Amino acid sequence: DKCATNWPPYLAEGSAAADGDYTLVERKDGKKQWALKGMPLYFWIKDKKSGDATGDGVGEVWDAARP
Repeated sequence: DKCATNWPPYLAEGSAAADGDYTLVERKDGKKQWALKGMPLYFWIKDKKSGDATGDGVGEVWDAARP
């Protein structure tokens, strides 16, 4: 759907392991996704390079993760 297109999940590779506040959650499709303090992490489609955070505050719902 449109949400998944705009906010692709931050998927974890098979060998990934939780570390501190960063955990792994299992998605409905069985894939693992990174989470910060239990909240799943996503990318914003309009961010193009490392450090971009243009999705922060979109729809007054989405917030950039700040480790």
